[in-house]
Amino acid sequence: MALWDHFKELRNRLIKSAIAVVLAGIAGWFLYDPVVYNLSQPLITIAEETGRTAVLNFATIADPFAFKIQIAIQIGLVISSPVWIYQVWAFITPGLTGKERKYTLGYMGAGVPLFLAGIYVGWLVFPTVVRALLQFTPSTGANNINATDYLTFVTQMFLILGISFLVPVLLVGINMAGIVRGRTFLKAWRIIIFLVFVLAALAAPGTDALSMFLLAAPLLILFFSAIWLCIINDKRRDRRAAKQAVETEASANIATPSSDLKKL
Repeated sequence: MALWDHFKELRNRLIKSAIAVVLAGIAGWFLYDPVVYNLSQPLITIAEETGRTAVLNFATIADPFAFKIQIAIQIGLVISSPVWIYQVWAFITPGLTGKERKYTLGYMGAGVPLFLAGIYVGWLVFPTVVRALLQFTPSTGANNINATDYLTFVTQMFLILGISFLVPVLLVGINMAGIVRGRTFLKAWRIIIFLVFVLAALAAPGTDALSMFLLAAPLLILFFSAIWLCIINDKRRDRRAAKQAVETEASANIATPSSDLKKL
């Protein structure tokens, strides 16, 4: 394709993605009340338990409307993620070989559900995180939290957990590209376990150790399953390389027929 055709293709993909986000954002507009109620629930609980003020604060007249727009767009981005991620893949895939297309399609098939699973886990654990952070407020203080700052905090936490669920897919991709071998990842198993438990301790939906273990277990299973796949891929690659080396060595000892030489 000519450069201008690539731009037109990109424009079409962006338009389709934008339409999907807008339509999902309309659904997000109607889901605003239950979503905000659940986001505000930790503050309501703190206010009831401690008797101090803990509310979302809207500083200006236009802030509630802008806040609703932001919530609707973010809900729309999550709901429409399969559509716009596919559009990204469809724009890139014409430049890939058939084998590379299969790999990228496999990564998408695994990555999208894992990312959404990470966001869902974030949705489950964020009330505990909010309560844990706000418990340091003195009894004479109040929590008048800016609504936009609160939304930014929740969004960042969701993204961190979503990306953490994507890391195993990234490990497999790096290994498939031949950059790092599976055994190298396995040597860092102590660091992996430590980081997973730190993340689980920060985001565990309960104050007991059992909650931390229940959150760390699926992450550890994902990580070590990815490392296992990397090791299997390394063994398959090594066998293929050894076979090619043997075939090359064998063909090097065979004289080229005179008919082939004449063709050359």
